[in-house]
Amino acid sequence: MIEKKDIRALSKEELRDFFVTNRDKAFRGNQVYEWLWSKGAHSFEDMTNISKGTRGMLEANFVINHIKVDTMQRSEDGTVKNAVRLHDGLVVESVLIPTETRTTACVSSQVGCSLDCNFCATARLKRMRNLEPGEIYDQVLAIDRESRLYYNHPLSNIVFMGMGEPLMNYNNVIKAISMITSEEGLGMSPKRIMVSTSGIPKMIKKMADDEVKFKLAVSLHSAIDEIRARIMPFSKNFPLADLREALEYWYRKTKSKISYEYVVWKGINDNKASVDALVKFCKYVPCKVNLIEYNPIDDGEFQQASEESINAYIKALEAIGVVVKVRRSRGKDIDAACGQLANKEA
Repeated sequence: MIEKKDIRALSKEELRDFFVTNRDKAFRGNQVYEWLWSKGAHSFEDMTNISKGTRGMLEANFVINHIKVDTMQRSEDGTVKNAVRLHDGLVVESVLIPTETRTTACVSSQVGCSLDCNFCATARLKRMRNLEPGEIYDQVLAIDRESRLYYNHPLSNIVFMGMGEPLMNYNNVIKAISMITSEEGLGMSPKRIMVSTSGIPKMIKKMADDEVKFKLAVSLHSAIDEIRARIMPFSKNFPLADLREALEYWYRKTKSKISYEYVVWKGINDNKASVDALVKFCKYVPCKVNLIEYNPIDDGEFQQASEESINAYIKALEAIGVVVKVRRSRGKDIDAACGQLANKEA
């Protein structure tokens, strides 16, 4: 039996060609495309302005590999965590993070992760596969619907800070963002989207060359190579000098300020040398720093640092004019962690 292709892998032009080849009108492709993306159809039967015969033809040739929100948990603070089941039975997480003025979607880009950040729960899962553009898009669409249902307004921001490293699924992430920002999709501004990377220099440069319009965040956590390698062992292959060069290249090309995601851990990077190193690193490229409250995943070496240590970072960074925000953990009562989730906003 031949496996049917997910129809959302086709462009609008390919859909139009399909209908012409099957002796139908090209505009049918436009109609189907609208149902798939703007209206988020989960089945061909949903496409009510298309004849039953045409729907049958689509059913015979294609599938729609949509996601299903398997379980949804709501935290006391309003955070909503979705366990999202994919068409092949695998599960990822996405999270709705509300504030008084906005709702932010934290979405996943891979099933599991191939990186080895020692502090991250997702790193304990091997990477099963990349998410397809439609699966990423569906997470956003589901959270947009939840935002409208629970908070009476559409989704305002998106952060790629869920499961996986977005830049290791680059093409699919870019395609998903293209549909999210398209008027034929959700029509969101790219300035309301932030892609967070653990720091892959060549891919940061590629984003700059591709002239992307979304924002960039880097999970830094230390500006000292030896400490960063302890926290994120894969970073031995991407020393801070290379990361710095890539970020300088990014800013020259895009003029877009970078956000550094930074967790302060007790006994790891809560010392003066680490503070001084971050201050120096922040002088290279215009940036802001998000100091993130840590959600411990066990009783191991990674434990939240003291308020005194965090205040030392704040004082030193503000002294050189860097905007600093402290992100308090959200959804603690439902363990709402996309890898490591804090109160993150684009």
